[in-house]
Amino acid sequence: MTHHTTDAADSHRPLGRLDMSKTIEKDEYEDRLKAVQVRFMEIHQAYLHTGDAAVCVFEGWDAAGKGGTIRRMAAVMDPRGFKVWPIAAPSPEDLRHHYLARFWQRLPGKGEICVFDRSWYGRVLVERVEGFAKPAEWGRAFDEINGFEKLLTDAGTRITKVFLYITPDEQLQRFKDRMEDPLKRWKLSYEDFRNRERWSEYENAANEMLERTSTANAPWLVVPANDKRYARITVLEHIAHKLAEGVDLKPEPVGKEIEKQFEKLQKLHEKETR
Repeated sequence: MTHHTTDAADSHRPLGRLDMSKTIEKDEYEDRLKAVQVRFMEIHQAYLHTGDAAVCVFEGWDAAGKGGTIRRMAAVMDPRGFKVWPIAAPSPEDLRHHYLARFWQRLPGKGEICVFDRSWYGRVLVERVEGFAKPAEWGRAFDEINGFEKLLTDAGTRITKVFLYITPDEQLQRFKDRMEDPLKRWKLSYEDFRNRERWSEYENAANEMLERTSTANAPWLVVPANDKRYARITVLEHIAHKLAEGVDLKPEPVGKEIEKQFEKLQKLHEKETR
């Protein structure tokens, strides 16, 4: 496979600086995955007690591995305090309101972690490139988004933002694999192929987005994702690190009332089984 090379002019931009040859061995990946999933369980139970809240934003190219990464995280989370929001095109009702309104409604409450599979960044990516937002609208969105995220982090919500990047060759191979697998075909859409035709416009939009919205309170992690395992473990470990910062992850002791009730239940069980 040929690796994507950017023009010299682009090599100083966020996507141009990536080393697309990064990989990881399967055994190392599996060991690190087990460890990070245990860490997510610790984070999750801690948040339910501390009332901390977090937002995890996933952006990136079609077929770059967002869904597979989110699934590894969701697999060990309790749905009572963990939500995944797959963000599609705005509905007619959404279009009657400010574009950020539908995201406000999906933000985490105390003790919750919410994952956005695509996000408010659609305004400066797909809506910009496809002409759904006027230049004046997407042009002011950079400051609006930075302000929105600052409101959240000032109020104590943690934000992690990751962008998964794959080369055109790799994306085409993944589309081909999906076309040939009946159980993966559902992931493909007409938009995936249409978006592909405007690759350089999307790349330019993504570079500008990363340059203008990677802030001190909500920085971007940009990940070379040609190797799925490398991308997945890099993203999961990054999110776990950010979500655990400054949080006491020691499990809460069992309350006296629960202990008493459990002893009562044990005695009752012994009585019944004599």
